[in-house]
Amino acid sequence: MDARAETSSTVSELADGTWRSRAKDPSLSDVFRSVRVSEHSTRWRRLTAFFGPGYLVAVGYMDPGNWATSIAGGSKFGYALLFVALLSNIMAIVLQSLCARLAIGSGRDLAQACRDGYPQWAAYPLWLFAEIAIIATDVAEVIGTAIGLNLLFGLPLEIGVLLTALDVFVVLLLQRLGFRYLEAFIITMLGVISVCFAVQIAMANPEWAAVIRGFAPTTEIVKNPEMLYLALGIIGATVMPHNLYLHSAIVQTRDYGHALEQKREALRFATIDSTIALCLALLINASILILAAAAFYTAGKTNVVELSEAQSLLHPLLGSAIAPTLFGIALLCCGLNSTVTATLAGQTVMEGFLHIRLAPWIRRLITRSVALIPAAGVTLFYGEAETGKLLILTQVVLSLQLPFAVIPLVQFTASRGKIGDLVAPRWLTVIAAVIAITIVALNAKLVYDYFLS
Repeated sequence: MDARAETSSTVSELADGTWRSRAKDPSLSDVFRSVRVSEHSTRWRRLTAFFGPGYLVAVGYMDPGNWATSIAGGSKFGYALLFVALLSNIMAIVLQSLCARLAIGSGRDLAQACRDGYPQWAAYPLWLFAEIAIIATDVAEVIGTAIGLNLLFGLPLEIGVLLTALDVFVVLLLQRLGFRYLEAFIITMLGVISVCFAVQIAMANPEWAAVIRGFAPTTEIVKNPEMLYLALGIIGATVMPHNLYLHSAIVQTRDYGHALEQKREALRFATIDSTIALCLALLINASILILAAAAFYTAGKTNVVELSEAQSLLHPLLGSAIAPTLFGIALLCCGLNSTVTATLAGQTVMEGFLHIRLAPWIRRLITRSVALIPAAGVTLFYGEAETGKLLILTQVVLSLQLPFAVIPLVQFTASRGKIGDLVAPRWLTVIAAVIAITIVALNAKLVYDYFLS
């Protein structure tokens, strides 16, 4: 077949709403359908078999970039931005549920869906954008982990950045033990983070009536330009592109069967899993904001934006030496968690878009090596003050890539030809489209402000 005939065939196949090629060679093949879901067990046991992937996704919603915006919002405006955290979390729940729908309905993760749903040439730029987003995420985790090591052990940031290269061994060990062990590690780390913030909030003793009022919408957010800017930052940095690729791949670690009813049940259970996990992410993000409001805003410290600055102020303001230590532990756990998810996301996009399979440790070393260059360079030559700017830059890079992940997700899940009987209902597609447009528009504004302000 000549080039023109091949192009004509491709256009015809894409026009009828079906995939260009059959689903094959699943990403993360070493763990694909590795978690058994017995159809003869009780409904509760089948549900618990699906608990895990949502928590790996939740890690992406509490990265150092989110910490920075939550601390800045809480110290500047008290509890007023809690509503924005709640709204952004609802948006995330809807989009992550679509990831599960895409995976279960089509048998593809988002990277594979883009490869099979668009012309062949499109896979390469989409893969490149996804890789850039994952590296930007990894840069943020390198900085967050290095700051955590500095806060806990006094290690210089330059040394901390280099030590983060050793986390590849954590990923290797967990993947060799099995996917459920990896999920257990993530959930344990999230539990430690939750306990750390629960203790700090108890020490800060926030005004709970004001906390409850903070979850209600207020026109002040729109009227106050500075508050609106921080609100845009919280929403714009919420949905991470790599999370969409990751979730659509790891949902398929469950061996839920092939019958339509089994797929419907798998979709319900996967949605419950991700919703509960993202509610935990909301709890942690809200805790960061509440802590900043109770400790800094009420004390008149309204310009706290750096993570290290926030940690150093906790001791004198809360009157306990354990508070800054807990803050550092939580930040370090967050960095370790993100190590695992960044590796899996990197494998997913490389295998899904390009059919290139690398050993997990090789894939991890490549991603981390690329991330270490800007992180180590900035800390070595410019010092701690510039790491905050690098952190903001990573969020801008993620913002630039977001449309290339969100728009295909909404498009594919709205197509019966691609999803079959699990196609998203019209009302869900409309909501998801509004959310996608909102997030993309807010991210575009953040990028515009970053480069032109």
